[in-house]
Amino acid sequence: MSQRFKTLVDVYQNSTRQFADRQLFGTKGEGGYAWTSYGQFAQQVEHFRGALATLGVGRGDTVAVICDNRVEWAVGAFATYTLGARYCPMYEAQSPKDWEFIIADSGARVLLVANETIERQVRPLSERIEALEHVVYFDGPRGPNSFMRLLGVGMEQPHPLVEVDEDEICALIYTSGTTGDPKGVLLSHRNIVSNIEAVQSFEIVSPEDVSLSFLPWAHAFGHTIELNLLFSAGAAMGLAESIKTIPDNLLEVRPTILLAVPRIFNRIYEGVHKKVADEGGVRQRLFSAAMNNAERLRDKQEDGGHAGILTRTLDNIFENVIFSRIRERFGGRLRLAISGGAALNPAVAHFIDNLNITVLEGYGLTETAPLISCNLPNARKIGSVGRPIPGVEVFIDTSKSTEEGTGEVCVRGPNVMVGYHNLADKTRAVLDDEHTFRTGDLGHIDEDGFLWLSGRIKDEFKLENGKYVAPSALEEQLQLSPFIDQIMLEGQNRPFVVALINVAKDELEEWAKAQGVSSESSLDDDAVKKLYLDEIVRLSADFKSYARPRTVLLVDDEWTPENGILTPTLKLKRAVVVERYKERLDALYASSK
Repeated sequence: MSQRFKTLVDVYQNSTRQFADRQLFGTKGEGGYAWTSYGQFAQQVEHFRGALATLGVGRGDTVAVICDNRVEWAVGAFATYTLGARYCPMYEAQSPKDWEFIIADSGARVLLVANETIERQVRPLSERIEALEHVVYFDGPRGPNSFMRLLGVGMEQPHPLVEVDEDEICALIYTSGTTGDPKGVLLSHRNIVSNIEAVQSFEIVSPEDVSLSFLPWAHAFGHTIELNLLFSAGAAMGLAESIKTIPDNLLEVRPTILLAVPRIFNRIYEGVHKKVADEGGVRQRLFSAAMNNAERLRDKQEDGGHAGILTRTLDNIFENVIFSRIRERFGGRLRLAISGGAALNPAVAHFIDNLNITVLEGYGLTETAPLISCNLPNARKIGSVGRPIPGVEVFIDTSKSTEEGTGEVCVRGPNVMVGYHNLADKTRAVLDDEHTFRTGDLGHIDEDGFLWLSGRIKDEFKLENGKYVAPSALEEQLQLSPFIDQIMLEGQNRPFVVALINVAKDELEEWAKAQGVSSESSLDDDAVKKLYLDEIVRLSADFKSYARPRTVLLVDDEWTPENGILTPTLKLKRAVVVERYKERLDALYASSK
């Protein structure tokens, strides 16, 4: 694969010149979306680079940011890259404890924050963290530390763009670990640009594309595959106002590409199916017929054959009568859905594909910048995470495997991180002398070279009978129940598996009302317990019997990053959940003996 760019500085220079007049970022205001062009963006970057230089930022320094996706976030990023410095993003939803740890550990010299509220929260850190010299806020009055004032400073005191080497660090992204403090991942220009170049070689993104951006750029998936990839392609990004406004923003931005984690696609799946079920009658039967016909058509195409004239004719009819109308809910132009960050349930993938929206699932980690493998429009197997991208080698270490053919996924390539920041021992634990990275994920490679994942090694637990259970795939499957909001399977050193279920309150209340069950005592009601056990039976038929939950523990608590049960990237902290419900779990197992 020939490489056009070596650094993000190269990417920046090319895109801002080649696409200067094209739209880049759309921001929702009172009159709708207002768009910033590549040329206008470049002007802001030039000015802010000068401002950062006046604050003492130079080659090798760290600029940290606490902010959700917005134009200023990207301005800060490219101003930092073009100074030869490194950008260290954090989430607004992250805990102040995490902020303090990351700011101190990263050695950040300048901290950018979304608004004055966060600025007031972090201001005392300057007194405790020696390296931190300046805190700059984006929203707020034009004070000494405001972004707007600093743009003026940079305009008066410009600083030339710095040519950087591809092995210099450009990003320091902290993994939202499910145990212990976050780990800082050092990513070089080579790491990120190799990902961009690999995906560009597939020719699936063009300057005509538009995304609705809500996937956090503080996450490696959003940082590389949305922000930097689309920027390199000359595409546009409309910024979602919030997760709650996504349905409205889809109609306003009318994206052609949607990049999201499985949780978002699950909600689309559940929402459409609920609406169809509520309508019932002829509409529901027509929808089922359309889905069945689309699956027949896809099966024929994937087998290399041709569907019959009846199947093709029906597909055209269903496209006009059903599928195009559903796509209108996404703005009417959506052609490509890219899923990453966790496993996408095959049923959800098939559903999106049936709507004539090509769904591509990829796989990666922060430590691999992030992409390792992905499906392509002309080379895919739904349920797999595709073949390795160009330049990346994947192999399976079966030396400690509990299942034949399955083992730890290991990766070599230009995308593999430089290492963990300030953590030499942890770096050596996952990187060998040949720079092979041990992902900690379980998987196997099929005869066609497609990678299939089965869970995280650290999530795998052992039952009393010695059998190992990798819970992730079954949890994803059970999540398709409309009555389940969140779920975790537990059974470490226990006789059987229990499903700890955070119920979907609205759906359960609606069902309970129809069944005459008191909403106040519904979680303890035998009929409700049977409902959930029936859902487990319905959805888990394809899984091994010992891995299926034998009983359930129902709760209606909030599982959020704010209360420490989820990470900022919405991953479950299993140890926290087990500890929180330990007494109830112990009692449940004791009563089942």
